[in-house]
Amino acid sequence: MSPRIWFLLVCLSLTALVRGQQIPQKSFTVKFTDQPIVLDGILDDAAWEGAESAKDFWEYFPVDSIQARQQSDIKMLFDDTNLYIGIRVNTAGRNYAIQSLRRDFRAGNSDNITLLFDTFNDGNNAFLFGTNPYGVQREGLVSGGGLDLSGFTISWDVKWKGESQIYDDYYTSELVIPLTSFKFREGETRWRFNSYRFDTQSNESSTWVQIPQNQNIYGLTFMGEMVFEKPLGRSRTPMALIPYVNTSWFQDRETPLEETNFKVGGDAKISIGNSMNLDVTLNPDFSQVEVDDQVTNLTRFAIALPEKRQFFVDNNDLFASFGDSRDANPFFSRRIGIAEDTAGNTIENRILAGVRLSGKVNDKLRLGFFNIQTEEDAANEIAANNNSMLALQQLVFSRSNIGFFLLNRQTIGDNDFVLPEDRYNRVAGIDYNLISADNVWSGQYYLHKSFSPGVESKDWSAGATMRYNTRRWNGFAKAVYLGENFESDLGFVRRNDIFKGLFNISHVFWPENSIINNHSFGITPVFIWQPSSDMLRTDYTIRTRWEARLRNQQEIRLQWNNEYTYLFDSFDPTRSDGLELPADTDYYYNSAQIQYQSDRRRIASYSVETTYGDFFNGERLSVEGQFSVRIQPKAFISMQLNYDKISLPDPYPSADIWLIAPRFELTFSRSLFLNTLVQYSNQRDNLGINARLQWRFAPLSDLFFVYTDNYYVNQFSPRFRSVNLKLTYWLNI
Repeated sequence: MSPRIWFLLVCLSLTALVRGQQIPQKSFTVKFTDQPIVLDGILDDAAWEGAESAKDFWEYFPVDSIQARQQSDIKMLFDDTNLYIGIRVNTAGRNYAIQSLRRDFRAGNSDNITLLFDTFNDGNNAFLFGTNPYGVQREGLVSGGGLDLSGFTISWDVKWKGESQIYDDYYTSELVIPLTSFKFREGETRWRFNSYRFDTQSNESSTWVQIPQNQNIYGLTFMGEMVFEKPLGRSRTPMALIPYVNTSWFQDRETPLEETNFKVGGDAKISIGNSMNLDVTLNPDFSQVEVDDQVTNLTRFAIALPEKRQFFVDNNDLFASFGDSRDANPFFSRRIGIAEDTAGNTIENRILAGVRLSGKVNDKLRLGFFNIQTEEDAANEIAANNNSMLALQQLVFSRSNIGFFLLNRQTIGDNDFVLPEDRYNRVAGIDYNLISADNVWSGQYYLHKSFSPGVESKDWSAGATMRYNTRRWNGFAKAVYLGENFESDLGFVRRNDIFKGLFNISHVFWPENSIINNHSFGITPVFIWQPSSDMLRTDYTIRTRWEARLRNQQEIRLQWNNEYTYLFDSFDPTRSDGLELPADTDYYYNSAQIQYQSDRRRIASYSVETTYGDFFNGERLSVEGQFSVRIQPKAFISMQLNYDKISLPDPYPSADIWLIAPRFELTFSRSLFLNTLVQYSNQRDNLGINARLQWRFAPLSDLFFVYTDNYYVNQFSPRFRSVNLKLTYWLNI
């Protein structure tokens, strides 16, 4: 990496560190209570009369400089075991937008209120709890200061209760959250706190602590304080057992092969003090997890799909935030439990057992460690592997941190089908993550090295990123280097032997008295060189765009792309097994893109994106659309449609590529859900049907019935079918 680039980015970091610290301006006292509170959503218990409030909310959208037109009031009390929350939300009427009664709903297109708790007061991590007028719950985790969506997940689950009541011009909610659902220091008296709310009837988003619109509404920079009347004590629940029983039937209709299986296993969650968790899993089963969304891939590289397995979600940022998330992520949890068979197909590689320790060691030090053992599958030439990682993260300055990790993948046994160079892979590295106190500056710097048998050079990865975000200007600069021998078997590395440089700059306009809330012009040049070929330029993309968000929440984007690609290897852009474009050729092409998103508050909403232009030595027309409709509050129906028309000159193949994916979500009650996803992809030659019926008969205790069916579509013939019945129960000890 150029010394001048390093010098510039380091100077920018030092500049950011001297900026003043964000000081909370709002606070309220959380009083201790010994009075009973009946969880019914009605705030008529005597205990609420003396409780202090978090009130006087600020409008976030469409204007971020005035008090909210529809106010909210949040009261809190606590005892030795629970945090009690009483909420009153003023509204313009009873015409609420509700996606469905399903837990962990999406917040941005419906009426709801969310609470954020930064229990360690570090501005980096927070627990999230939310509810809506129908008492539907959601919980999640925010990491990395809430700078972007990569640090936001609602896949995390924990036990708590909530109820709501609807009135003519307001609704009320009561929440009871066990203190064991949080992690915090024993003896703590203060947590940082904020709340944000979406009001579809008034077209207003609001927050307790004022947040400028150029910052994320769930960001952890702008927060107040909740002050406990007396210090918090030690956790009262040291262990939770979550056993499961699963019976399944599977039929491979090509082989043909038919099997019936019965499995038992489970998880244990053990609290170590108030700040650490020990998670243990034995013979885990993920049959109830939603299937992956199919995607159309027109690139030469693999695509990373999100993690949905619960065991890997809690504190996942401590393990997965190292390196560059797009180009050089050393740990990607989906590599564990998934492998390739002898034909190159992706299959499950069963996890036998695993342990994970994660949490806070002290005020500034976080620790994470896991060790997971996978099973040998000799028939598919897959060795048993032991996978482990140690991660440490030390808080420095106000919100920044320095992280260190050591990652190891080691084969177990002496199988003939395992090549000597594949016996192990290890990666070690150090990262510095910058977040300034006011969120104007953020960035990341890292240096990683991999260790594999017989590899002694060019096995480094390094990167530097710097971001700048103000109301009118935002931008970032990034440089990434990957040596041609850098490997991380448990990570996601899109390609090796690159030096990548890019920057982005955007200017944002905030017109007054206009239907446009804000709009911006921006440019992003991206260049990639290959170090092993005397820094041969292999790719570049220059994106010029205009974006606008209207006051009625419609969004528009226009973009022009100028691209260059040098092919080192032959490649078929249609992925149809046709004649490939030859290696050692290069291509210049231009394309235009238009994107539109309608108002998602409406009963029916849609988005559409169209791309047209050059594509290698031919042309491409792509149309991506999504339509959704709510049948409140019982059903949510959506349809995803992707069409790509690739036209290449003879003798190279052309193709019409379709991806059609209707989804049906039926919520019969707050405890009974049916989710059905149908996915048709002629690129993947697959028609898949996945139906999942879930009955939550007790808190975090479920009965699942899952039906999966798959067909080839190019000749329409059956592939495989499976049925799973799984019972899981959360037991506190």
